[in-house]
Amino acid sequence: MDIQLTNAGKRFRFDWIFKDLNYQFHTGPAYALQGPNGSGKSTLMKVLSGHLSLSKGQIAFTENDRKIDGDAVYQKISFAAPYIELIEEFTLEEALRFHSRLKPLLPEYSPEGLYELLELPRTRLKEIRYFSSGMKQRVKLALAICSDTPVLLLDEPSTNLDANAIRWFKTLLERHSGERLVVIASNDPADLETCRESISMLEL
Repeated sequence: MDIQLTNAGKRFRFDWIFKDLNYQFHTGPAYALQGPNGSGKSTLMKVLSGHLSLSKGQIAFTENDRKIDGDAVYQKISFAAPYIELIEEFTLEEALRFHSRLKPLLPEYSPEGLYELLELPRTRLKEIRYFSSGMKQRVKLALAICSDTPVLLLDEPSTNLDANAIRWFKTLLERHSGERLVVIASNDPADLETCRESISMLEL
């Protein structure tokens, strides 16, 4: 899967977040997207995910040299970020089953297997709204990483995670990042250990 940005720009009202951006992301080495707060990392991630449209320029998604229509892009992309909300009225079991119907999991996982993977005991029937911020982040990461998609986007993945959860996340990412297009937006070096390509928002 490739994502091509051509003369891409995004603005809010009169302020350009980024402008005249030309870049192509390829399946293979993971990309580290870096830059100070306010530099546009999260905005670019939302554009790559299809959550935001460009103000100018073009974005093209291709798989095996075949262009993916805009309406089908969401099926190809998994995206986890602290600002993406879970459905808080769902129990954890309901959330896992709902997600697996919306976006298939990797072949080795089922909702039951994902529950075991999360290592959150006695939470199966607990509503998401009663989870701590770290527990919610763990669920978001598991749903994104374990979905069967060629593109994986992670924005500030270690947010709200304790040391044990960070180790859990790194192990999970290493296990399931091969043969995918992976972009991680963060300024935390620990988040970017698996990345081979580095992109600075200040240099784009």
